[in-house]
Amino acid sequence: MSEQNLLTEPESKGLDIVRVFLGISGLISLVLGILILANPVKTGAGLVLIVTVLLAIYLVGVGVIYLGSGIFSKSLEGWPRIGTILLGLLYIVGGIIIFANVSASATVFAVFLSVLIGVLWIIEGVFVFTTLKTSGHRVLTVVYGVISIIAGLVLIFSPLLGAVTLWLLIGISLIVLGAVQVVRAFTVKAE
Repeated sequence: MSEQNLLTEPESKGLDIVRVFLGISGLISLVLGILILANPVKTGAGLVLIVTVLLAIYLVGVGVIYLGSGIFSKSLEGWPRIGTILLGLLYIVGGIIIFANVSASATVFAVFLSVLIGVLWIIEGVFVFTTLKTSGHRVLTVVYGVISIIAGLVLIFSPLLGAVTLWLLIGISLIVLGAVQVVRAFTVKAE
């Protein structure tokens, strides 16, 4: 007689919760990936717009905190008080400027992030070459360094094209990972 693995009721409910979570998260990833691939520019712009608005809210919030600290603090006097108040005002002005023209701010933010990632990839590529002597795989290290530097240069000289390319890769990844999650939801077995 074969030994069967019978689950207790709490274990069965726990497994059902895992299946539901895997299925829902997989479907969400799948849908997001399809939306990204269907219209990468709109979805990317929408995400950058949301992040930009959150940044503006953050700046205003931090500014209010600094401003309040500078005005109401009993321990700050003289230049520290003035500096804290000015910093608060600068944060608030920065947030207001972003709110005044969110779409232009989002574009600047996207370009800034792309260029920043490009610079970081170039630095990483150069750094990789400094590890050649200790690397166990010199050819792979050189290939990685060259690709990192080239990718960084592409992002610096064409930040929007680079951002769209990265966005498309994220969309493809979400579709693949989402599909795998959905399959896992139906194939999770009790052990």
